[in-house]
Amino acid sequence: MSEKILFLTGKLAKRQLERILNSMKPEFSYQINQIGVNVAALMSESIIMRRLSKNQSFDRIIVPGKFRGNLKKLSNFFNIPVERGPDDVSNIPDYFGMKIVEDKLEDYDCEIFAEIVDAAILSIPQIVKISKKYIRDGANVIDLGCMPDTEFNHLEDTVKAVKSLGVKVSVDSATDSELIRGSKAGADFILSVSEKNKHILNEIKSLPVLIPAKQGNLKSLERLIKEMIKNKKEFLADPILDPIHYGFAKSVDRYVKLRKKFPYIKILMGTGNLTELTDCDSVGTNMILMGLVSELSINAVLVVQVSNHCKNAIKETDAARKIMHFSKINQRLPFRINNSLMCISERKAQRKSMKELKEMKLMVKDKNFRIFLSDNGINVFNSETFTSGSDPYDFFDQMKVDNDASHAFYLGIELARAQIAFQLGKNYDQDNELNWGIAVKKKKQNLLKRPELKITQK
Repeated sequence: MSEKILFLTGKLAKRQLERILNSMKPEFSYQINQIGVNVAALMSESIIMRRLSKNQSFDRIIVPGKFRGNLKKLSNFFNIPVERGPDDVSNIPDYFGMKIVEDKLEDYDCEIFAEIVDAAILSIPQIVKISKKYIRDGANVIDLGCMPDTEFNHLEDTVKAVKSLGVKVSVDSATDSELIRGSKAGADFILSVSEKNKHILNEIKSLPVLIPAKQGNLKSLERLIKEMIKNKKEFLADPILDPIHYGFAKSVDRYVKLRKKFPYIKILMGTGNLTELTDCDSVGTNMILMGLVSELSINAVLVVQVSNHCKNAIKETDAARKIMHFSKINQRLPFRINNSLMCISERKAQRKSMKELKEMKLMVKDKNFRIFLSDNGINVFNSETFTSGSDPYDFFDQMKVDNDASHAFYLGIELARAQIAFQLGKNYDQDNELNWGIAVKKKKQNLLKRPELKITQK
């Protein structure tokens, strides 16, 4: 007869716990009891004993790892073992000696329009090359950015060339004639139409993106939306996200108001005014923006990656939309789902204690250097020496590799990696590159085959 287990949890973790246990397909039978608090840390012995019947037909009860209470008292009360599970609910499989099931982040509910800026001065082969990269990074629509006072003579041929890649195309222009040309060439979307140029709607078949007639004029956008709804025409609406200190907070409020007034229309948000015009790595900005997009059920984002600090904006947005979608449908925080956007630091850096390192040093019988990080800095040791420091130069004299160029070269690289990891709060694992999340493509490893020797190892 299989074991029967009762899991106690809080409101926020219940859905995630259900999903994990279901994916495990365990041999034991189980029941989940949401005890009536938001988070596990708020549970107490008295709450559990008050809200849970004393007579339980289970073999054991498992409470969350962050529960702080007397397990012996609870075990005596229910007359069955009460155990503390792992701190992180995602480690439940490991707690039972089973393989942790990786969450596959593939689904999303927001399309990415990836803009090729200044497309008018690029050749078709150049545009196709950029389009292929953007598609690999996650773009659903390639947006052709036109330029003021610059003829886009090859617009029609460009639209056809990009569509031949199997992707949708949008034409982004402030000139009505270019929007009409793009539509006639087969563009799926045109950006943008306001009350000022709504007359072109009679000449296009593409889906228009509607914007306010003047910056911040939500009323003009609402009038145009009502007109489109009345005429039963499809569209996307964009109230326009403004840069910080140029109306950013008010522009966010416009999106909130628009979604509240029109719950079922399709909305687009351009993110470039925030990512491109703010001096910070774009990864965190894109994550927060996609959280806003998810909460407001915004259907599409227009992404640009012109500045160097935004060079991965499409990949970041793609990862963020999948994380947010997963978070939303599973009714859980966008936390401990996926580490791909943890590029600069780790959620929790792994560090050895000095006691552990000293014990390891005693077991080493050879002269090969081991490099580990502790809370104090970099630690290097072999059978003869143990040195700690924070700068690679701190170790050179003790290593005595003056006459061994290849070994010195190797140690220099490893110590530099260790220094960077210590400074940024990242994990360091000797002989392995640092993990930069989505920012750097990981090299594929064949774990069934020994890696080839590096040049300094030959």
